[in-house]
Amino acid sequence: MSDLDIIRRAPFNAETPDRALRLSHTPSRQVYVRSNFDVPVLHDAHAISIGGLVDAPFDISVAELSLLPQCTIDVTMECAGNDRMSMQPLPAGEPWRHGALSTVTWTGVPLRRVLERARVGTLALEVVFQGADTGMRDDAESLVSFERSLPIAAAMDEDTLLAIGMNRHPLTPEHGAPVRLVVPKWYGMASVKWLRRIDVRATPFDGYFQRQRYVYDEPGGITPVTRMRVKSIITAPTAGASCFADTVVKGWAWSGDGAITRVELAVDGGDQWREVELGSPSSPHAWTPWRCVVSLTPGSRCSLRSRATDASGATQPPVVDWNRLGYGNNAVRPIVVDVMQG
Repeated sequence: MSDLDIIRRAPFNAETPDRALRLSHTPSRQVYVRSNFDVPVLHDAHAISIGGLVDAPFDISVAELSLLPQCTIDVTMECAGNDRMSMQPLPAGEPWRHGALSTVTWTGVPLRRVLERARVGTLALEVVFQGADTGMRDDAESLVSFERSLPIAAAMDEDTLLAIGMNRHPLTPEHGAPVRLVVPKWYGMASVKWLRRIDVRATPFDGYFQRQRYVYDEPGGITPVTRMRVKSIITAPTAGASCFADTVVKGWAWSGDGAITRVELAVDGGDQWREVELGSPSSPHAWTPWRCVVSLTPGSRCSLRSRATDASGATQPPVVDWNRLGYGNNAVRPIVVDVMQG
């Protein structure tokens, strides 16, 4: 795992390095890893059980899944705790900087196909996904499994996948092998790894990772973390680098609430923003490239800031509202560069 920036060794958590964030697609060995517990050991005969509020419950093996028609989509996935280290005061949780973020080509079977075979009941409200990873938590009385739910509409979306491949190769153990959920536009906690059970429910799910973790715990109340907030990053030049006075600034922007419609760039302080040139994302669920040519003062040290706006009208804030567990930080993140003389 030397290709990753390690955050914690047990359970293993690691970030995508800056050099890989410059690429449109993240190489598998550099895709960030988020683990709440140790990686479970699953066998070749592993199967997923589909039950709950369905008329025809059944089990399906990974081998059976691999024989069904496959879909391949590019998805930008961000951990809900990404950029936690820049929040003040520092919240509890893994000390993520800004690399809990990757764009991957996923291959798998649309979840909708499996749910249709199970014949979902008309009163279905949510679908709960249980991973095979389990462990103890300081604030739980017994063993906890990783479980999250989706609204039935999100579960039935054509692009919600039971993924068995990444970047056109089989899943690796740390990324959920042999099968995981992939939910485009949602923060990464929704894409349950090491999937072993799917349950359709008529009532809201209130499991540990739905109500005690991956929630916005704010003075006004507690709400589950869901879709990714609009965000952008600068990937070139990199923070602390030296650059020419006339240089090209590049980066990515993404959102779970709509296509990116505008990215702006500011040089140094103040509120002078210029609109940049947008490229085309590789899929509706992948980040949007952007670029801007700027003229900087030779021999100076300057800051660069980007902010994105999506089709819903949401724009990155200068500062995010603080929450106790440090989720959803999409605040503008400045970088500082040195401008060369001559």
